Parts: sequence; C-alpha cells; structure tokens
Amino acid sequence: MNHKILLTPFILLMTLSLAFAQTADRWQQKVNYVMEIDVDTEKHQYDGKQTLTYYNNSPDALDRVFYHLFFNAFQPGSMMDVRSNTIADADKRVGNRISKLKDDQMGYIRVSSLTQDGQAVKYETVGTILEVELNKPIPAGGSTTFVMDWKAQVPLQIRRSGWKSKEGIEFSMSQWYPKICEYDYMGWHANPYVGREFHAPWGDFDVKITIDKDYIIGGTGYLQNPNEVGHGYNTNTSYAPPKGDKLTWHFKAPNVHDFVWAADPDYKHITAKVPDGPVLHFLYQPGEKTNENWEKLPEYTIKTFEYINKVHGKYPYEQYSVIQGGDGGMEYPMATLITGERQFTSLVGVTVHEVFHTWYQMLMASNESLYAWMDEGFTTYSSSRLMQQLFDIPGDPQERSYQGYFYIANSGNEEPMTQHADHYKTNQAYGIAAYSKGAVFLHQLSYVIGQEALDSGLLAYYDQWKFKHPNPNDFIRVMEKESGLELDWYLQHFANTTNQIDYGIKSVSKAKKNTQIVLEKIGQMMMPIDVVVEDSKGKKTLYHIPLRIMRGEKPQEDKSMGFEVTEDWPWTNPTYTLDIPVKTKKIKSIIIDPTNRMADINKDNNVYGEAAVEEVKGKK
Repeated sequence: MNHKILLTPFILLMTLSLAFAQTADRWQQKVNYVMEIDVDTEKHQYDGKQTLTYYNNSPDALDRVFYHLFFNAFQPGSMMDVRSNTIADADKRVGNRISKLKDDQMGYIRVSSLTQDGQAVKYETVGTILEVELNKPIPAGGSTTFVMDWKAQVPLQIRRSGWKSKEGIEFSMSQWYPKICEYDYMGWHANPYVGREFHAPWGDFDVKITIDKDYIIGGTGYLQNPNEVGHGYNTNTSYAPPKGDKLTWHFKAPNVHDFVWAADPDYKHITAKVPDGPVLHFLYQPGEKTNENWEKLPEYTIKTFEYINKVHGKYPYEQYSVIQGGDGGMEYPMATLITGERQFTSLVGVTVHEVFHTWYQMLMASNESLYAWMDEGFTTYSSSRLMQQLFDIPGDPQERSYQGYFYIANSGNEEPMTQHADHYKTNQAYGIAAYSKGAVFLHQLSYVIGQEALDSGLLAYYDQWKFKHPNPNDFIRVMEKESGLELDWYLQHFANTTNQIDYGIKSVSKAKKNTQIVLEKIGQMMMPIDVVVEDSKGKKTLYHIPLRIMRGEKPQEDKSMGFEVTEDWPWTNPTYTLDIPVKTKKIKSIIIDPTNRMADINKDNNVYGEAAVEEVKGKK
C-alpha cells in the first residue's frame, strides 16, 4: 500500500475536523506529537524523546500543564495498587498482583529533561501525573513546544498494557508514553490512573519505534516505511532485509487522541479490504487456539464496518487493525487489542464491541471518566444489535443489559451513571452502570421517542459531534431535535439519579358500556405509558399516554394493532384513569409495555388477565 497517497485526504480531514470543532461554545485543544523510542527487548525498557506542540484554543492563559505517566501505576503502593487491594470486588486481572511486582517487573516513566520553547521548566512527578510549572503562560490562541526525554520500563502485563501477556504476546503498548492531559471547558483533567477510562485532546502523531528486527508491530496510524520493515507490510519486490540487529518502524496518525502499538516476533499478519472502506489488518499469534478463528475473523469484521458505516456514520480513516494483545478487549484509535484464544462467536463479539468504540470513544470521545455510559453503554447497545444480525440470535438483544440493571437496582448498591468512573464503591456498580444501564438508557429511549427517531438521532449525533467531546446534554439535545420532544427529565432521572420506574394496574372496573382502568405511578421516575388492551376476539389496541412534560408524543410503531393517543399524564399525579370503549367482560388482557423496553422494576403489576399474567411469567 502506498501510504503517502492515503495521507492526502487526511490533510482535508484534519482541516475540516478542526474547523467544525472550534464552535463558539465548544473549543478544542490540539496537540502534535513527534516521538522516537528505542526498545531494549531483554530488559523491557526503552528510551524516549518527545516533541509536543500544544495549541491553546481555549479562552484562558495556561500557566501550567500536566502529563499522564500511566506506567507509574504499576508499582507497589501506587493508587491503583491500593485501590485494588481495598475495594470490595477487585478486578481479578489486577487483584494484589501489583503489590508483588519485583523491581524488573514494575512499570515506570522517568522524565529526565523537559523544556518549553528551548528553556528548561520545573516539573514534579506525583504518582501517575507530571506537574509542570511553565516559565511563561500559553496565551489564549497561542501555542508552545515542549521537548522531553524520558526512560521507561514496561510493566509485566497486568492491566491493558505490559510485556508477556497471558497468551504470550511480548509487548502490548497502551498508555505507554507521557501524554498531555486534557484541558476543556471544565478545566484540567489531571486524574491519576487508578483503574479505568481516559480523556485527551486530538492531535497528529509521528512515531518512530526502534526494536529488534525480528519483531512485528501493529497499531495506530499508517506505516511510512513498509518496504523497509517487511513482515507482510511491503507491497512490492524492492524490500531489502534490514542491516544490523534493530529496525525502525515509522508511523503517522492524523487527528487521533491516543497511540497504541503491540509487538511480537511470532505475529502472523493478514489483511482484508472493506468495500468503499478501510484496509483491515489482523495480527495474531498462530496456534491451535487461534488459526481457524482468526482466518475467519476478517469476513465478519468487514460486515461490521459495512453495517456501522451505513447506520452510524462513515469511518473517516483508511485503516484499522485488530491485534492480539492486552488482557481482554480495549479500544484505541484505528486499532484494538483483544485476547485471541476465544470461541469464534466470542472473538467476533469482542471485535464488534471494540470496533463500535471507534465511533463512541475514538471519534466523539466523551469524557469517559465522567460519562463512561456514553461510551460503554452506547457501544454495548449497538454491538448487541449487530451481533444479533450476524448470528441470527433470537429475542431482545438488550435482554442481558436489562437483567444486569434490574439486579443492581434491586440490590441497594446502585450508584448514578454520572459517578466518576474511579469513584464507584464497587467495580460491579461501575460495570453495570456503564455497560448495562448505559445500554438500557438507549433501548428505553426508543420506547420514549420511537425506534425510528432513536436510529436517526444516533446518526445525527455522530454527524454533529464527531471530534467534539460531547457531554450528556449534547446527546439529549440531538434526540430532542430528532423527536420534537422535551427529554431533559429523562436524562436527569435515569442518568443522574438512581430513581426507579414502577408503574402498575391498580384496578379494572366496569363503567357503563366502557371499562375504566386505573394506573398508578409507584416509582420515583416518571415515564410515558403504553397500554395494550386485547379483547376476546383478539383485537389489540395500544393506548399511548404521553408524559405532559414531554410536550408531545411518539408516533405509532406497531402497525399490526390499533393506536390511540390519550390525554397526557402530569408526573405529579400518582394515578391515571384510562377509559376504553370495551366492555370489561370482553377484555382478554391488559399489559403495560408489552415490548419490555421500559425498565420497570416490578412487572408483576403490569398485567391484567390470565393470559397476560402467563405471558409475563414466561418472559422471566
């Protein structure tokens, strides 16, 4: 592949991205990294040099900056170590392993020099953060250049990054370099690396990695010297074996907010092409547990990109890499690290999930420390829908997410989705809030506004907010515009609180020739209500009761039954009376929300009639 040709469109991409990113109410910082590292594979160490140009597009003058030094977390006594040893349900991949690391197994990044525009600056390493006092402030609209030298030791693989993974991958290099912290409309985000989630400005990366010549590298960006490195990257016969013991791999990545790479001497490298889309690279360690499944994986990854491009928005880069490495599945710009010794559906599932992260984290990049559900939850929702199509899985693809949410809601241990990711009392509370309840948030929103409005809203969300770090209000405003409904109440209650939904059928009684159904609101959270009534002849009618503060109602979704919009329900009223033109003795069943998209914590009181009761029991 001639990567010089591929870079040309990205000059336009970067220009356009930065242009629409600098809106009046949402400016974006920009960074340019130039890095060179020299790896000592035997000691698992490397020397690094970084030139960082920082563009201050904020309205503020900045008199200090911060860098993340993620590898410092992998030292006995670090905040990550202490947190893992004191939280009630530690991640099994971490546990007490950091506390047992030997000197040559620990991770560190040690800065030896740092200058700003050629002048030395004062700095201090505080755990996983480098605090830098500037000689001169970076003015609003100005820029500055930092030059840094550092030495790093790669930790033994414990969480995401490191050497010698459980599956034998030599180097999984994520969170490996001094990374400038994000500064946005909320200020600096110099959060220590305790467990999870990241936030950073977009920029351009120019990275040279010098490593033993028998290693094969995959990762973020476009390889600039394929005919020098070989290993399946060179595209013509001019390749010449390198001289000496080492080889330098040169990558460039435009307009990304992180850079990952992995290296192993045993990688097998295969490629595939998405029609009217990116070239896909797959790097895995051959063996009985990988060969068959990894050879089939490209077919399903192509289908994944075709689906997402159509439904969620066009992938803007020309390349994506699926790389065996890490400790599970973790997303990065233009690449993912996944464990590879899996059953085939699991291998496809983790790939689909991580690819979807490209849209919700790599391209829109909400602050996932504060709003992990906007990334993990949206990704879970979307990947579950696609997996159902790829493998013809019956039932509701979001059922497991609802089960997780109901479990935590009934346990008494639920915390709001807006809790900072590192501050949840338990890992379980975080996991369910971010993944399960985040997915429920979207699926339930389709109940509120209709599936069509949700789907068009997701596409509009990407179009309007890519490269802009959207927050929850930005998302809900897109959905308001798509649906024509007011939805601030939905965001407030379901994301910011642990208020629960519980509606019930209080009574059904005869009222002349009609039937009077009294509904009650038991839980704290309000919702619009769908009530389906089936008569003795099998005729079904859906009565849609709008919530008054929505200022409107969703359109009819199911054309197989009648549809009636009734008077709206003020959320302050504990009950609502629905009169229907059907004699009571001719009613076969009454069901609140037969689609089960509303996360009602007690569905036993949502039904009337023997048939309806049996239906609900069967779904439990």
